[in-house]
Amino acid sequence: MIRVAVVGYGNIGRYALEAVQAAPDLELAGLVRRQTSLGSPLPELTNVRTVQDVTELGKVDVALLCVPSRVAPQLAEEYLWKGIHTVDSYDIHGELADYRQTLDPLAKQNSAVAVISAGWDPGTDSMVRALMEFMAPCGITYTNFGPGMSMGHSVAAKGIKGIKDALSITIPIGTGLHRRMVYVELEDGVPLEQAAEAVKKDPYFAQDETYVIPVDDVQALMDVGHGVCMERKGVSGQTHNQHFQWEMRINNPALTSQVMVAAARASMKQRPGAYTMLQIPLLDFLPGDPDELIRRLV
Repeated sequence: MIRVAVVGYGNIGRYALEAVQAAPDLELAGLVRRQTSLGSPLPELTNVRTVQDVTELGKVDVALLCVPSRVAPQLAEEYLWKGIHTVDSYDIHGELADYRQTLDPLAKQNSAVAVISAGWDPGTDSMVRALMEFMAPCGITYTNFGPGMSMGHSVAAKGIKGIKDALSITIPIGTGLHRRMVYVELEDGVPLEQAAEAVKKDPYFAQDETYVIPVDDVQALMDVGHGVCMERKGVSGQTHNQHFQWEMRINNPALTSQVMVAAARASMKQRPGAYTMLQIPLLDFLPGDPDELIRRLV
């Protein structure tokens, strides 16, 4: 059994606990969260060992870093120094390659494995994009997200000074373009114009058409559903008009955590280093004997 620690108890952390407990080859070592001493324990955590430092859990093979992307790099480094494999759902696309290169020597030095960006985009969608591209090497792929809640964008907006709570909804315009509808609950006395300007300058929003809308209660709007539709039209060999489509409608944090659990399993089968999901053999994400999987799936 692979002993797994869940680090963080936000949107993804809650579902990650369930996914670990449902996996046939994983054992939940415990939950690491900073607020363990604040107030009464949450009812759903009654039978979950909850600590403030992973060293209190004894042997841990893999840590699922269920934290915002901007926190993940530093936390990954801390765990890799301890020789613990890490899995995160880092979602800042333009920085992924550099992030992996930063963690790779550290992971190798400590005989550990880091799987970065293990979510559905980047993550499984990246794998589908690669599949489409080698099926039709010449062509264009459009990735259209939503409509639905973007966890990374919501966290980024909520972290802006003067914004008490935020929900960012991604609206697909088509051909890979998106509109961001950001619903914000403002602190007393904070002008909407000030908050809106700060949101639109944030790297999460700077490249998209963004609208900031004040509301009285963000939680009244909350829906963690999301989705994606990817299409590629291209050429196989010299044959044109090949058309592929991949579409899904999902519970965002539930799918993200499930992918992270699969990546935790896969991390135990890799040489030390840092990996994206594209670099890992597909069968390594699945439980069971590889030959039996081949018989069933091929």
